[in-house]
Amino acid sequence: MSAPPGTQPTPLIEEHDPELWREGLKTGMPTLFGIAAWGMVVGIAMVKTGLTALQASGMTLLVFAGSAQLASLPLILAHAPIWVIFATALVVNLRFVIFSALLAPHFTHLPWRQRLFYGYISGDLTVAMFLQRFPTAVPVKGKLSYLKGLMFPNWCAWQVGSLIGIFLGSAIPSEWGLGFAGTLAILCITVPLIINSAALCGVLVAGAVAVLANGFPYKLGLLVAVVAGMLAALLTEKIIDKKRARHG
Repeated sequence: MSAPPGTQPTPLIEEHDPELWREGLKTGMPTLFGIAAWGMVVGIAMVKTGLTALQASGMTLLVFAGSAQLASLPLILAHAPIWVIFATALVVNLRFVIFSALLAPHFTHLPWRQRLFYGYISGDLTVAMFLQRFPTAVPVKGKLSYLKGLMFPNWCAWQVGSLIGIFLGSAIPSEWGLGFAGTLAILCITVPLIINSAALCGVLVAGAVAVLANGFPYKLGLLVAVVAGMLAALLTEKIIDKKRARHG
């Protein structure tokens, strides 16, 4: 039955759906160990950079962005200007603008405070798995329960791993090759995200630019590499779309 003229449609009421919550938990469960391990590497890296346990704990709880945290650590160590640190972290995390745009149609009925909170605890894998389960923004009760089943365990796994790394970091010798471990952790997360030619092109361009711009002051080569990779991926995507359109 349609609403009477001049009245607003009744918003979708989000009630907890235990079945969808368990489904989300089950879907995200296989990724939790990797997320915790990745968090532990970042926690160790923060302590090895010179942050105190309190500073590192505050950073992981407030920032909750492993790639941005790792990108900012060399800049903090080099005493780079604060605007360079913030700009680098912002560019590294620009992908979350895209994630927000993809999630927004599903939860426009929620108060902005809730949307802000769920935006904070969202992660790359949780967003990807949610959109795989709900590819369209058709109103469905229980969507939020599924998202919570993905997000909360993911957040907890990261924080537990990160805090373990922070408090164990001082006891682990530097010669164990933590930098190499961090690189492997990044690769383990990056490789599954290369889902098409555009993403592959962006990764290759970003890697090449990062190597060529390694000598830039304040580690600005990383910032340049991220921007170059994003532009290359967008350009490749446009070229592929034009070819598809031309060939029907």
